[in-house]
Amino acid sequence: MMYRTHLVFALFLGLIFFPYMQDKIFFIPVLLLSSMLPDIDCMHSKLGKHWIWRPLQWCIKHRGVFHSFTLCLLAALLISFTFPVIAFPFFLGYASHLFGDAMTNEGIRPWWPTKKELKGFFKTGGKVEKVVFICLLVGCAVLVLKFLII
Repeated sequence: MMYRTHLVFALFLGLIFFPYMQDKIFFIPVLLLSSMLPDIDCMHSKLGKHWIWRPLQWCIKHRGVFHSFTLCLLAALLISFTFPVIAFPFFLGYASHLFGDAMTNEGIRPWWPTKKELKGFFKTGGKVEKVVFICLLVGCAVLVLKFLII
């Protein structure tokens, strides 16, 4: 998926959970940042294009360990011990990225280091993704309007 679709998908999920969060200040920023984090292993991504990630990119294959629920769960668990207030938004954002990429025909390896792949049916940046993006944007708008009306 493209970064904008990852962001909108994470925001859509975040807006569903937002009313139930105790600490709302960190929720959306952590959610959005973590939804882009798995792509630091790709030098063409929004976060991965920065030079600081080059050594990691030389050693790690794109859609490898960073695109796994193994790392997602481990990182969320570690964060829950150190910064518990951001553990759930981190997990939700990161997991939304993984679910999104699992829907593409490139897929992911959800339980790294196993070789089992999970692949979807649409092309990254293709027409189906554009439709999904628009639907998610509409969904976000509906949820925001719902908050404003209530």
